[in-house]
Amino acid sequence: MRTLTIGEFKAQFSDVLTAVQAGESVIVCYGRKKRRVAVLVPYAEFAAGTGKRPLGLLKGKGGFNLAEDFALSDDEFLAA
Repeated sequence: MRTLTIGEFKAQFSDVLTAVQAGESVIVCYGRKKRRVAVLVPYAEFAAGTGKRPLGLLKGKGGFNLAEDFALSDDEFLAA
């Protein structure tokens, strides 16, 4: 995975797109601290990740119990 600053990215734009089409991922950095702001990935890799995802990271790992005498009316719920 190649890392480029904004200036390098702009200067090598065509080469970067060719590399991405060939399957390489490219990180784009910004500023003096070279903070990572974007990643260019091949479209096939992006499309493969857009399928069904779990509802949350903790799905199936937690739970809760309500007391049997728990009662909350609709008005109380909306007022909370």
